[in-house]
Amino acid sequence: MQTSVAMGGERRLANAPMSEEERELRIELAACYRLAQRNGWDELIYNHISAHVPGPEHHFLINPFGLAFEEVTASNLVKIDLEGRTIGDSPYPVNAAGFTIHSAVHAARPDVGCVIHLHTEAGMALSMLDCGLRPLSQTAMFLDGQIAFHDYEGVALDLGERERLVRDLGDKPAMILRNHGTLVAGRTIGHAYVTMFLLEKAARAQLQAMSCNSRLVEAAPTAVGITAQFGKSGAGGTVEHAWRAMVRRLDREDTSYKN
Repeated sequence: MQTSVAMGGERRLANAPMSEEERELRIELAACYRLAQRNGWDELIYNHISAHVPGPEHHFLINPFGLAFEEVTASNLVKIDLEGRTIGDSPYPVNAAGFTIHSAVHAARPDVGCVIHLHTEAGMALSMLDCGLRPLSQTAMFLDGQIAFHDYEGVALDLGERERLVRDLGDKPAMILRNHGTLVAGRTIGHAYVTMFLLEKAARAQLQAMSCNSRLVEAAPTAVGITAQFGKSGAGGTVEHAWRAMVRRLDREDTSYKN
């Protein structure tokens, strides 16, 4: 599977006192990991979600390699820079493929606050289909025209792939990694989570419909365009409301992610 980047010694940088903004970001990112696990989006200790730390240093937070999603907390998230150096004191390494993918997007897209990369069954199945996600359901239409594609190059350990990843992603919020899985680049953690939720749900619906071996009904192009524009607007500005509702649901059951 994926190896880790060994952090420590000459690769460790001093950390400034944590700002309130970073503390809140850590809590929100840890919540995203817990919600992802509850959705069945995890794969053992692999896959990764990252968040850009506000400030001029180009640091981002990512999960400690070796921990399951449900073990991620605000305090054990690892802060690294675009060179893969750990910022501050952490006993954990990070996933090497995760560093390649996430550092690429965070370096190239200052508009992106959060990146989610998954290997779910639906995402992997979608990545094997030449047609990708088709605008056959309303949920899929929300993402029509917003999904990029990147061809498989092997486990993402070659830093040279970063240039091709960002080239293929362009300015889109989602990408299907062929023969691999899915990636979402959101303005915020909430935007990334909701976009991935919609992509997963639409993929499962399409795969179930295709398995029926029946003619698939296509909506009128005008209706698809209207719905796609609504999705591009952030579902009428309700995306962050949906994210907050999911965090409240998590808080009713478990707040240990805040530790």
